[in-house]
Amino acid sequence: MQKKMRRYLEGLKLSENKKKPNINLIKKVSWPNDLRPNPVQLSSVTDTYFLRTRDVVAEFGDTEVTYAIFMRRPVISALNPALDWLQHIIKERKGNVNINRCFEEGSDVGAGEPMVYISGSMLLLVDLETALLQKIGATCVAAYNARSMVESLRQTSFLAMDARHCAGTDMADLMAYGAYIGSQRVKSEMNAIGFIGCATDKTAHLFQNTKGLGTMPHALVGYAGSTLKAAEMFHSTWPDQPLTVLIDYFGKEITDGLMICRSFKHLANNGTLSLRLDTHGGRYIEGLDVAGSYAVLERNAPESIRGYRTEQELRYLIGTGVSAASVWHLREILNNAGFQKVKIVASSGFGPEKCKVFSLANVPVDVIGTGSYLPSRWSETYATADIISYGGKSQVKLGREFLLRR
Repeated sequence: MQKKMRRYLEGLKLSENKKKPNINLIKKVSWPNDLRPNPVQLSSVTDTYFLRTRDVVAEFGDTEVTYAIFMRRPVISALNPALDWLQHIIKERKGNVNINRCFEEGSDVGAGEPMVYISGSMLLLVDLETALLQKIGATCVAAYNARSMVESLRQTSFLAMDARHCAGTDMADLMAYGAYIGSQRVKSEMNAIGFIGCATDKTAHLFQNTKGLGTMPHALVGYAGSTLKAAEMFHSTWPDQPLTVLIDYFGKEITDGLMICRSFKHLANNGTLSLRLDTHGGRYIEGLDVAGSYAVLERNAPESIRGYRTEQELRYLIGTGVSAASVWHLREILNNAGFQKVKIVASSGFGPEKCKVFSLANVPVDVIGTGSYLPSRWSETYATADIISYGGKSQVKLGREFLLRR
């Protein structure tokens, strides 16, 4: 009995087989910095059961397999980062795989439709599933959301401000790529501005920039002690940069906004001054309430409040925070004061649904800063891989027959 228990416990230890897997791993990390995990890191971040399966296959014999990767919800194909990583790993292991993509990058993928088939040695592939799937699901959902937002507001510029909402730089890289793919999809089909940049330098190249975009956070306004002082400090430091000023810090969006316009009239007149609304959902912007919100939309976008609207849609139209009414309110006041060329930047909770509502109200927003194209339901981002053939013979988990090649 004790011998059996000892053998059982020894079996739980990873990589205790006498015959080690026939996989070449690099001894030193000579690897692109932006491709993680590298081969040295891989085993420590891979699900243990894949590592144990690798050891079993090494012991009892390798076979040719084909994986099918799919998702349970509609997405946009954004696989390049994952497949690029896979190809680097396979090259490092001195192996070969066949990658058969079912959809071009940026294409619509239905729920349950195989996105890609990957064929090769089971010993070569079996321990790569964890890292590969991590790079697929959320990226494809982010691309889907970004596409929806750009479609709703085609003549609005979008800025990806998701980095601080991401769980590390690897996720931030993937989310910026999702924004790029979703935006490019719309731009390839119709006249749209789409995503013009992101907040960090690392992924700026995706949007044909060398640097991240953005001007000031609320912290700078707090540091300066006034909205005007913050603007003056920024402009003094970056005199050749367009000036975008946050105007909600003190709850005086209209007062401070007009003060900025008058103080930087030369920028206001040449179109290089923007006012950014980021009012939180706990209050209305200066000079607005429910009645005033209905009134401003009645003047500018009456159809938006004529039909039935859900509670959430009404909040986006006439509620607190950065609503459709709040942007129209600011635009009216700027125009009446002679500042027609001053742009409006809006941020705070801009996801697909809010963009659709802003489209209904034809909101005159020039730029939207968003991190809310990131998936809101993480359970919808789970990509799944199933082996559908072993040794050239079709075989798949019961209920997943839809993954077999037709």
